[in-house]
Amino acid sequence: MKISRRAILAMMAAGGLLPLHAAEMPEPLKVLGKRKGLNVGNALSRHHLHNPGYTALMARECNMLVAENEGKWQALEPRQGAYEFGPADELYAWARSQGMLVRGHNLIWQDAKWLPKWVNAYDFGTQPAQAAEALLRKHIVAVCDHFGDAIHSYDVVNEAVDPKTGGLRVNVFTERLGAVEQMDLAFRVAHERAPKAQLVYNDYMRPDTGSTKHRAGVLKLLHDLKSRGTPVHALGLQSHIGSWDEMGTGDQQREWRRFLDEVTGMGLDLLVTEFDVNDRKLPGDVAKRDAGVAALAKDYLDVTFSYRQCKDFLMWGMADNFNWLQTWDEAPRTDGLKMRPTPFDDQLRAKPLRDAIAAAINAMPPR
Repeated sequence: MKISRRAILAMMAAGGLLPLHAAEMPEPLKVLGKRKGLNVGNALSRHHLHNPGYTALMARECNMLVAENEGKWQALEPRQGAYEFGPADELYAWARSQGMLVRGHNLIWQDAKWLPKWVNAYDFGTQPAQAAEALLRKHIVAVCDHFGDAIHSYDVVNEAVDPKTGGLRVNVFTERLGAVEQMDLAFRVAHERAPKAQLVYNDYMRPDTGSTKHRAGVLKLLHDLKSRGTPVHALGLQSHIGSWDEMGTGDQQREWRRFLDEVTGMGLDLLVTEFDVNDRKLPGDVAKRDAGVAALAKDYLDVTFSYRQCKDFLMWGMADNFNWLQTWDEAPRTDGLKMRPTPFDDQLRAKPLRDAIAAAINAMPPR
């Protein structure tokens, strides 16, 4: 059952999100987006459904959901033949009850360490190419057939390019089918079984100079797929940005525009699929840090949203305590402070980043 406006207001007030008068509330991001033809979404995990303040916030601000982990192969089939669709079904049912679109993330996570252990240990026998194709096809068919038309857009292949070299990652499928060949197969099977869904290649290349090889590798992959007639429709820009992505009007902005020009020049759409702002290099002072995060976001989104082909914007957690960076131990803040990477704080109060996102949506051309 859809949550009523009254219930949303009550739960948000309990979470400290509302000002004294509901009339003072800013327009929801999804309303701003609708005016411009932009879907606004968020990544949600099943256990988040038990937090009424957070789900109320998402119901107010978003018209699209992506499962943070529940749609990945290792979650859907942790043991061979033992499918566990229940958690994803629960999330998607809630999204539909709120009138939200659903993104599927992801059919294949290319890095071997993110495939199910049983897939990496699979015996491909004496005809390894045929066995690899059959296994990959079975997985995609099972997922697409189960969810049917509920999925508006699929990340068919996730993170296939090695950011250090720009080359393609290796896994048990690429070793037996070839890397581009394996991805071409994945997109074709997805198109057969989910003909109405947008099919996306998703990756985390960024505007910074350290991502030069990564961007080049993604462009080469997309060109190779397009030259084969692969039914790839869009590029997902994960957009886990940070202070190293500062654009202003300098070289990084020109490089990012050059990259997006080439992608859209292939006839591909764009999606911001996993947005947050890593603040580990910003000052510890909360006001300064929040202002820095907002400025980084506004610069990045102004450029990216200037492309009419960008029709979806999804956050990877809307509130600080629901964001993956809090537990990512590879790059914490050196001062030990909790990160503030999202538009809302732990008490679900709007931060300057929320205003920056709204301003970027308002400033962008209609889709």
